[in-house]
Amino acid sequence: MDKTKRPLVLAAVMLAMFVSAVEATIVSTAMPSIASELGGFAKYSWVFSAYLLMSTVTVLIYGKLSDIFGRKRIFAIGMLLFLFGSLLCGFANSIEELIFYRFVQGMGAGAVMPIATTIVGDIYSREERAKVQGYLSSVWGISAVTGPAIGGILVATVGWEYVFWINLPLGLLSLMGVLLYLKEPVNKKKPVIDYKGAALLTAALSSMLYLLVEGGVSFDWLSRQSLILLMASMLFSVLFIWAEHKAIDPMMPFEIWRNKTILYANLVSLATGVILISISSYLPAYVTGVMEQPAAIAGFTLTAMSIGWPLASFFSGRLLLKIGYFKTSLTGGIFLVIGTLLFILMQPEFGPLWAAMSSFFVGLGMGLTSTAFIVSIQAAVSYEQRGSATASNMFMRNLGSTIGVALLGSILNSSLLRYFAANGQNYSLSSINDLLSVDSRAEISGEALGFLQQALAGALQNVYLVTALFALVSFILIFGLRGQKGVKSSVK
Repeated sequence: MDKTKRPLVLAAVMLAMFVSAVEATIVSTAMPSIASELGGFAKYSWVFSAYLLMSTVTVLIYGKLSDIFGRKRIFAIGMLLFLFGSLLCGFANSIEELIFYRFVQGMGAGAVMPIATTIVGDIYSREERAKVQGYLSSVWGISAVTGPAIGGILVATVGWEYVFWINLPLGLLSLMGVLLYLKEPVNKKKPVIDYKGAALLTAALSSMLYLLVEGGVSFDWLSRQSLILLMASMLFSVLFIWAEHKAIDPMMPFEIWRNKTILYANLVSLATGVILISISSYLPAYVTGVMEQPAAIAGFTLTAMSIGWPLASFFSGRLLLKIGYFKTSLTGGIFLVIGTLLFILMQPEFGPLWAAMSSFFVGLGMGLTSTAFIVSIQAAVSYEQRGSATASNMFMRNLGSTIGVALLGSILNSSLLRYFAANGQNYSLSSINDLLSVDSRAEISGEALGFLQQALAGALQNVYLVTALFALVSFILIFGLRGQKGVKSSVK
């Protein structure tokens, strides 16, 4: 470790964070334009679900593999796979192709953020981590500010394909920095890979995801298909837990969850993952389709969250050391509740400034909680478990986002279909495509435009109600951290 050039490695890790941040915001900003061109609004949420499913499943695998084979090698594999998927996404000719390529991209994405974060935990001392992780989160958020703006510009000029292709030069530069300047200790342990656990987890999440996305749309919630999918997901989940307890070197070492800090931080991250994906996935559709604002303005409303996040992250590391873990996290939980309540109150005539203010408060909440969680979790375990522990937190947030985008997508689609039926209209979900661009809105009558906008606004209102519920759950769960005063090591 002594030979590691920390400033250069930190710069490379920051660039990896930039790639992840751009991916999180730039695709959401471009999705209305992509859906308008490729069609398939009914499969809108699958573009996010496919990416999130694979990144959620693989994050634990990559975390364990990085503990076995080293951070550098696994980071390289993940980054290259992510960039290959990004390249393919730009060549998609249909929504189905894009969804498939997002699977590929997600397979690599599972390595980028958690291993980059773990590398920082490896090369900096416990005292340094609070400050450095705050900087990392700030850089992540600041870079995310540029994502919506870049997305809006690219869509309006060269095309949405470059939303994915912009990852290529940045990702390669980050990869070169890690490969050249990070020096790792030689690991002489014989590798034992938990293939059974990986397969069971994939099966459990896939069946649950399909139920959440298609339930109430392709089949009724109270149907044989729903019951079969629910039972399959539960069975595979139980088998996964059983397999992990029996595994020699499990993908998810459940003993680390006995630590109170890790347990509650991960449970809160599950809830905040739902909140994060709700805002980033569906806010652009509201601003573009209901408020009739261009992609650049829709991006601005997400940018506000990306401003609040780094601002709060900058102070989070310092607050963690001064006022304690519980009070820092509780403050973040309050901001999350305020932000989601503002979304419930939002009306089309309030304009994009209200949407931006709401997402800003959510960003403050995310910044205060996420930085504190990572710092405390990494301090609670040894080097040999740090990759798995960090990955467990990323996994829970990704799992929340995976469940969230599927559940909220199903709520959105079923709410639209119910509204159409209740008003005796024969519209399909694909009709919403007409709201997502200026040209297509101009081709429909004023009466149809008003009806569809009212339908979309009402459906998204239901989405925000569920989002606020998860914010309340996260706030309550934070009380489980009472008594945690700061960065402590209690897992050996």
